[in-house]
Amino acid sequence: MPLHQPQGEPDRRLALNPFFGEADPVGGMTEAPPKHRLPAGPLPPSSAYQLVHDELMLDGNSRLNLATFVTTWMEPQAGVLMGECRDKNMIDKDEYPRTAELERRCVAMLADLWNAPDPAAAVGCSTTGSSEACMLAGMALKRRWARRHRDRYPAAARPNLVMGVNVQVCWEKFCTFWEVEARLVPMEGDRFHLDPQAAAELCDENTIGVVAVLGSTFDGSYEPVAEVCAALDALQERTGIDVPVHVDGASGAMVAPFIDEDLVWDFRLPRVSSINTSGHKYGLVYPGVGWALWRSPAELPEELVFRVNYLGGDMPTFALNFSRPGAQVVAQYYTFLRLGRAGYRAVQQTTRDVARGLAEHIEALGDFRLLTRGDELPVFAFTTAPEVRNFDVFDVSRRLRERGWLVPAYTFPANRQDLSVLRVVCRNGFSTDLADLLVEDLGRLMPELRAQPGPLTQDKEAATAFHH
Repeated sequence: MPLHQPQGEPDRRLALNPFFGEADPVGGMTEAPPKHRLPAGPLPPSSAYQLVHDELMLDGNSRLNLATFVTTWMEPQAGVLMGECRDKNMIDKDEYPRTAELERRCVAMLADLWNAPDPAAAVGCSTTGSSEACMLAGMALKRRWARRHRDRYPAAARPNLVMGVNVQVCWEKFCTFWEVEARLVPMEGDRFHLDPQAAAELCDENTIGVVAVLGSTFDGSYEPVAEVCAALDALQERTGIDVPVHVDGASGAMVAPFIDEDLVWDFRLPRVSSINTSGHKYGLVYPGVGWALWRSPAELPEELVFRVNYLGGDMPTFALNFSRPGAQVVAQYYTFLRLGRAGYRAVQQTTRDVARGLAEHIEALGDFRLLTRGDELPVFAFTTAPEVRNFDVFDVSRRLRERGWLVPAYTFPANRQDLSVLRVVCRNGFSTDLADLLVEDLGRLMPELRAQPGPLTQDKEAATAFHH
C-alpha cells in the first residue's frame, strides 16, 4: 500500500458543476465539498458519484496497461457474482459456509493441478494475493527450520533465505519483517534469474529454504526449478543439509500446467514443499486473490494456524489479515468451473501466441534487441539495439504513454544495472488487434526517436517507470 501524506491547502474545494447538484430543502444547489477534510454534511448520492467518477477519468486505461500482470477483464457474469458476494466476510466461515466450501474446492483443484502426492492431504488457503501467500510460505519455512534446529543451534543463530536478485519485492519485505537474512544470487551476463549451483553454494545449516520463481517479473523467464532441486539433492548428499524449496508461481503456476505440461516444477519434485500463485494474475480473476499450498500438513506447522470461535463455530485461520471479502474467492471458483483445463489451455496459449507475435514484430523494426520472446510467461523484455544512440528505452516508454500505452522502462538489479529494458505483459483481453495497434503506434514514433540528437533522459533512476 502506498504511503501518503496530506498535501494541498486544507480549505481547497472540489469543483462542482451546478448541474451535478440537487436542490436542498430551501432550493439552493449543493455546496462544493472540501478536498482534504470531511464535509460538514452529506451530499446527495448522485453528486457524490459524479464527483468521484469524473476524478477517476484521469486514470489510465487498465486494458492498455502493459506493465501490470493483474487481470483487467472478466465476463459480466463474474462481475455479477462478485457484486452478490461483496458483503460476505471470508473469515466468517460459520456464517457463510458455502463460500468457505468454494474456497476448499479451489484448494483441492490447485493441489490436483500441481500434482500433489495426495491432493486430499494437501493443505492451503486463499490470500489477498501472492505477496501475502509468500509471507505465509516464508513463515512456515522459518518455523520448520527453528523446529529442526531447536536443540542444535544457539537462539542467536540467524536464519537465511536463498533466492535470485530478481525476486519480487514481497520476498525482501518478508526477510526484513521476519528478520531473515536475504542471500541473493546476482545476475550474470545473459542469465537474468537464479543459477542452481550458485543457490546451493549459498546454503548452510541456517538456510530455511530456497525460493525458485516460475516466471520472473523482470523478463518473464522460468527459473529452473528441477535443476535447483537437483543441486540441493547433491548438497544434502555431500553435507547432510536438507533445504526445502518454495516455488513462487505467482504467474507461471497458472500458465505452465496448461501449456507446458512436460515441464516438471511442482509437487512432483519431492523437495518442493510449498507453492503460491496469484489468482488475480493468470488465474484470470480481478484483484485481489492469491493461493498458498503446502505438500502436506507436515510442511505447515500447526502452531501457525489460529482457531477462533467468536464469530461462531471453530474456524482455523492462517493469514496476515482477518476480515476480507469473499467475492474474489467466489470469482476464482467461477473461473475454474467456467473454463476447466481445456479452457485455461486455450486462453493461456492464445495469450502466449499474442506475446510471441508481438515480440517478433518489435524485433522486426530493427531498433530493438529481445531479451526474451514470450515463450514461457506471455511476457517479454527488450532493449535498444547496440548501434542505437539517439534514444533509449525511457524515451520509448514516455512517447508510448502519449498514445495511452503504459509500457514500463526500468533498469536491472545488481551486476546488470547497466541494462535498461522495456517489458510487455500480455494478458487475457490483450488481443492480436491491440498488439497490432501497439506496433503501429511504435512504428509512427520511430522516425522522431531516430531523429533525436541523443537520449532525452538524464536521470534514469528518476525516469524508471516501474519498480520491483
